[in-house]
Amino acid sequence: MGKATLVVMAAGMGSRFGGLKQIEPIGPGGEALLDFSVYDAKRAGFDKVVFIIKKQIEDDFKSIVGSRVEKQGIDIEYVFQETYMLPGGYECPETRQKPWGTGHAILCCKGVVNEPFVVVNADDFYGASAYKSMYDFLMNTEENNYCMVGYRLGNTVTENGTVSRGVCEIENGLLKAIAEHTKIAPNGLSTTADGEVQLSLDTVVSMNMWGFTPDIFTHLEEGFTAFLEKNINSEKGEYLLPFLVDDLIKADKKKVVALTTEDKWYGVTYKEDKEPVVKAIKALCDAGLYNF
Repeated sequence: MGKATLVVMAAGMGSRFGGLKQIEPIGPGGEALLDFSVYDAKRAGFDKVVFIIKKQIEDDFKSIVGSRVEKQGIDIEYVFQETYMLPGGYECPETRQKPWGTGHAILCCKGVVNEPFVVVNADDFYGASAYKSMYDFLMNTEENNYCMVGYRLGNTVTENGTVSRGVCEIENGLLKAIAEHTKIAPNGLSTTADGEVQLSLDTVVSMNMWGFTPDIFTHLEEGFTAFLEKNINSEKGEYLLPFLVDDLIKADKKKVVALTTEDKWYGVTYKEDKEPVVKAIKALCDAGLYNF
């Protein structure tokens, strides 16, 4: 089969969790959630992983995570996402501390990733079937279409607070639109600027698992430049991947195939989430699904 890369976004600050979720021990052997992502991706067919990190966590990340991932026998590369890494003509304001967002994170991979690739968050557990369906799609699509894996909202909420999810509109197997909801309660009640919206727990949502071909970098560059024109002096404005995808769909520049899964997603959004996630991952390991 052809080559494909797993891109893991691990440069986030983990403000709600209160620490570096990227390297938080979750598995029975001290593995982080991203160790399981690499494991699932490798057995699905991916042969390289690219970690997007911040320079300040490089030593800890490589010694704690990188050393473990190397034992899985997969090629590893590192890419840095820093606030000062902007296109020519733009200079990052001194007051800017927050990363520029997930779209900027992937743009930092330009020149390193030259093959079809899947993007995931470092602190999310997506399940083996998601990686398999992604790999099969990317190796067999003949039209340079993109893809995403959607989850049922009820399989992604936490009892410990609200969550942000990209609510998907799907038509004939294609993603038609994606709307970011930033405050969704465990029962599906979403608080928006226009009031409260009750979402069905069967609603398909994006967990930031995307499949792209390398031409995405051209679109990312164009979009990020347009974003900076309006937001260069913003201290918190972010160039988000779902926004770019939504723009490409609406402009009829790309088709995004929606691959859905009934698997449960696991993640540590709040400190209180850790214990139940640890128990769930242990159960999967005890069942023989993971053997590091």
